[in-house]
Amino acid sequence: MASSSAVERPVIDLKKLMKGEDTRAAGLVASAAYPTSETLSLALENKESNPTEAIALLREILNHPSSTSEVLRIKEQAISSLAEILSQEKKAEELRSLLTDLRPYFSLVPKAKTAKIVRGIIDAVAKIPGTSELQIALCREMVEWTRSEKRMFLRQRVEARLAALLMDGNEYAEALSLLTNLVREVRRLDDKLLLVDIDLLECKLHFSLRNLPKAKAALTAARTAANAIYVPPAQQGTIDLQSGILHAEEKDYKTGFSYFFEAFEAFNALDDPRAVFSLKYMLLCKIMTNQADDVGSLISSKAGLEYTGVELDAMKAVAEAYSKRSLKDFEEALKTFREQLEQDPIVHRHLSSLYDTLLEQNLCRLIEPFSRVEISHISELIGLPIDAVEKKLSQMILDKKFAGTLDQGAGCLIIFDDVKPDGIYPLTLETISNISKVVDSLYLKSAKIMA
Repeated sequence: MASSSAVERPVIDLKKLMKGEDTRAAGLVASAAYPTSETLSLALENKESNPTEAIALLREILNHPSSTSEVLRIKEQAISSLAEILSQEKKAEELRSLLTDLRPYFSLVPKAKTAKIVRGIIDAVAKIPGTSELQIALCREMVEWTRSEKRMFLRQRVEARLAALLMDGNEYAEALSLLTNLVREVRRLDDKLLLVDIDLLECKLHFSLRNLPKAKAALTAARTAANAIYVPPAQQGTIDLQSGILHAEEKDYKTGFSYFFEAFEAFNALDDPRAVFSLKYMLLCKIMTNQADDVGSLISSKAGLEYTGVELDAMKAVAEAYSKRSLKDFEEALKTFREQLEQDPIVHRHLSSLYDTLLEQNLCRLIEPFSRVEISHISELIGLPIDAVEKKLSQMILDKKFAGTLDQGAGCLIIFDDVKPDGIYPLTLETISNISKVVDSLYLKSAKIMA
């Protein structure tokens, strides 16, 4: 025989409840022992069609006073769903207040689950564009809360996230100070997985500050910590990507290409969006090692076809301009793909040196037939402003790329013939050196005879 409670429980029309039409149902929900899974299901059904109603239902679940294990489980699912909906609706401030509202709930669940929820909500805020300042403020609030609650492990992870955000915002001094303290603290606790993250952040920070020795030292520390534990594929791909960037910075493009390839394979297997950047840097290494003809085959390969888009089109345009040794095509590629080439600091740095090389090669080729030529004529031939051509020619003369001088009064470049070195000077020095050796040997022999 069924229990009386099971028989007498009325059916609650949740749709009428949300519209305020069923006041009797509202009272029953308020006095219910726990929020039902049906409420959560209804919220998930309305997630796409009626987000406002779904948010209201989910908040009703979170506000329920019961703290049984079943209620806590349902609340955890509701939190995850609510964060996802608020992120889709771009309601960053509501996500921020959600973390504050959930603090009583955090005292009822394990610390590991709290850390998972906190990081999930911070990630949800990060998906909303233009919220960098809000993310920094949110991380600062959570750091203060974790300090007061003595949740050390969560605090360390939030501080690492805060350091990454500060670095993205060019707040290098504060980020470096935060990371220095974190590294010292985490090494003492021997949390190697977190240590890998922090060392990688420190490497990126020093690289941004153009301090390559410290960047390499931080990367070595990250590799050492990673070798002692199991590192997730995404983290290993990040290490390889950073290794490739450092080797490319040192002009070791062949080694850099191999690291970028390893990173690409790891990210490609995980469908990580960083795979396209790894492939982009692989193409950059091919261009910088005078193997621009290989760029097309890499893009048309099975793996490359999956990432066909504007990023790879930009590198293809640069490769074609380099193969033709055409400075004009190179400049057109820079203008057409400004966001992909000039706003990417890694690509921009290497393409700047590539541009200088192409410019010097073109100028040398143009002035080769002349002994005296107007700068305006060279400017017309190469298609650049006169001031830029004059500045580059003077730099090449100082760097001894060719012998000549600029006659600015006449607006001409005078090229000197290559003076063949006279062989009499080195021969004379060699003869004097040999005579010195003969005199020294005669002195020694005479000293022995006199003795």
